[in-house]
Amino acid sequence: MVNSFSSIAPSAIFLANTRLNWTPLQPQFQKRTCLQASSQLEQLASMTTLAIDSGDLKVIEEYAKTGFITDATTNPLFVSQVGLNSGDPIYADLVNDAVNFATSSLNKGGDNVAEIVALAIDKLSVNLGAAISKILPGYISTEVDPRLSFDTQASVERARRIIHLYGQMGVPRSRVLIKLAATWEGICAAEILEAEGIQCNLTLVFSFLQAVACAQKGAHLISPFPGRILDWYNREQPSRNGKVLTPEEDEGVLACKKMFNYFKCHGHDTICMPASWRPSRGPGYELDEIRALAGTDRMTIPPPLLQKLAESHDTLPRTLNIPEATQSKEPLIGGGNIGEKEFRYLLNMDGCGTEKLAEGIRSFIRETEKLEVAIAAKVNAALTMKQPAM
Repeated sequence: MVNSFSSIAPSAIFLANTRLNWTPLQPQFQKRTCLQASSQLEQLASMTTLAIDSGDLKVIEEYAKTGFITDATTNPLFVSQVGLNSGDPIYADLVNDAVNFATSSLNKGGDNVAEIVALAIDKLSVNLGAAISKILPGYISTEVDPRLSFDTQASVERARRIIHLYGQMGVPRSRVLIKLAATWEGICAAEILEAEGIQCNLTLVFSFLQAVACAQKGAHLISPFPGRILDWYNREQPSRNGKVLTPEEDEGVLACKKMFNYFKCHGHDTICMPASWRPSRGPGYELDEIRALAGTDRMTIPPPLLQKLAESHDTLPRTLNIPEATQSKEPLIGGGNIGEKEFRYLLNMDGCGTEKLAEGIRSFIRETEKLEVAIAAKVNAALTMKQPAM
């Protein structure tokens, strides 16, 4: 039960360690002077809110100083990397704090070790998010255990616990986005959570159907993955040799534009925040999809691509805007309220949506299970230490 943690004092020992003396910014990340041409990073930030796709606190700090990055997203891979990075004292503190919190909270005699490990992982995710919140001013996205992607109630309960843990660390729910896979169960969980004032980021969106269902259920934000959509179409059409002639032909770009237009056309407040990028035209064109979606509500971008944007000073045209989107006349889907049977049928008929969603969930579960093994070892060691001497 969430309320069982209300008496536990916030644990923030490690937070002071997250603002170290980082290395100076590289020149390409410095804000421009009046004599310098605007970088594409600055141009993009003027039309789209940018999030950094990283769990590396030092890297996040460096990009935060540019003033062009406001938000951050994490996922099970990043949390797993933190949990397995015992050589770095900052991350070791995050892990040890999580383990101590969980063993102190649930070790009341006879508690299931698996429950303690699950709490430790949630706490580690929150510790990482809280550390990031001290660096960036905007949203922090934190993912619910991907193994709960087909269990609405369990996802809701886990999300409530994550929000509670953030509250204990002084991070308001208004700054947290709960990440849920855009399965039917995940979308329904988001509907419940949004009604409680808990904002959600529906991730692993690979189909227009998923996007529309998320918006109809009132999800705050979706994360479509244009690069992985392109991967699927490239695999299905090997004669393309892994590329298209122009970014405008990229199926991932087309899908995200369609989602953006539909939301604006039908008055949905749901934010479209693409993530996971590929070079539409092949190697050497890594920024194709990002540039082709300039003007979308938000984007989450990994550090290597942020650096490429910072190094480019070509003019970046805006390709998406609200006036054009509202005039796109995208037809209403599902009568404005897609039901479960229709959702499952249409998703089944969408090869890209079905296969990439399953693949994404499996990938995140693998990372979660790696982390679980490492945290379980630390939990068992901590429980042994806490056993009274005979």
